[in-house]
Amino acid sequence: MIPLQTLEAAITCNTCAAKCCRLEVMLITDTGVPARFIETDDWGSETMARADDGWCAALDRSTMGCSIYQNRPLICREFEMGGPDCVEERLA
Repeated sequence: MIPLQTLEAAITCNTCAAKCCRLEVMLITDTGVPARFIETDDWGSETMARADDGWCAALDRSTMGCSIYQNRPLICREFEMGGPDCVEERLA
């Protein structure tokens, strides 16, 4: 098992497997997410659309980067690279 401190030091978005892009992302503020990436869940809340395999529909598969980075949802903006949530997802 990789020591947590070593893992935290090695995390960069450039070397990421984009695990956070498999999480459900609710749209709680208007950041300009294009309509083609928005879905409405069973309870009427807006969420980021997902591809059939569970990945965020806005994920550019060739770069594993966000194709709408400047207009990404608030939750994505607050998901800190190497932060506790990021590390937890990488260890899952």
